[in-house]
Amino acid sequence: MECDVLVDGYNVIKNNLMFRALEIKNLGNARDLLLRQLKNRYRHAEERVTVVFDGDGKSEQVRHEDHIRVVFSRYGETADSVIVRLAAQARSEGRRVEMYSDDGEVRYCVTEQGGQVRTTEVLTKKLNAAPEDMTQRVMHRQAMRRMYGIDPMYKPDDDIEPSYTSRKKKKKSSRRRR
Repeated sequence: MECDVLVDGYNVIKNNLMFRALEIKNLGNARDLLLRQLKNRYRHAEERVTVVFDGDGKSEQVRHEDHIRVVFSRYGETADSVIVRLAAQARSEGRRVEMYSDDGEVRYCVTEQGGQVRTTEVLTKKLNAAPEDMTQRVMHRQAMRRMYGIDPMYKPDDDIEPSYTSRKKKKKSSRRRR
């Protein structure tokens, strides 16, 4: 089943320290950084990613940056209402919806439509994490180095689950040597 990822843009910027620090200097730069990170994370993904911002134009403005759709709501309409509308549209077309926002009202509305809601913290962790294939390759390399004894940083004492053996005294053999 296809998936639509909906991001409440300004909500992510307001609730993350990195974006907030940049927003203080220039809101446009914070917005551009968020879009850049989304482009990098979802570069090869099959999900349809839409970032929604509050706008002030006469009509809703939609633009595409690579494979990310950016929507600015029209004057008098909130980004939250646009997200709810896009979620309803995606569900009616048979697509899954995954939405990132900390706004309680929009989270409730998207959940009512059958969408999955996640916090902005989950999104920012996802944006800053290494790609999954890279993580798997690193874990495999580390395991092979341990297996062949060529990992200089590996110490057997560092294993996650150390094996505990019972220390029972061995009985002395009663046989006498002749």
